[in-house]
Amino acid sequence: MTTQAAVNIRPLGDRVVIRPSAKEEVSALGVILPDTAKEKPQKGTIIAVGTGRVLDNGQKQSMEVKEGDTVLFAKYAGTEIKIDGEELLILSEKDILAIV
Repeated sequence: MTTQAAVNIRPLGDRVVIRPSAKEEVSALGVILPDTAKEKPQKGTIIAVGTGRVLDNGQKQSMEVKEGDTVLFAKYAGTEIKIDGEELLILSEKDILAIV
């Protein structure tokens, strides 16, 4: 799954770039939510992966996730960035909770 944003950015070390899933527009009761009331997404698709973390002994630990994986991540983890008008999230692999 290659996108234009994935080509323009390459995360370093054990970081990944995630395209968060869309925020919920309607509550469970059918009420349309304004932007301020929407919860931050905790699910997204990985669009770029770093090379892995360097351990204290100098060896490189490979990444457990890969491009195209759908993952769950910590709610307030990472750094939000905007590239070509698209909102993306850069976070460390340790902030990823599960692969869906």
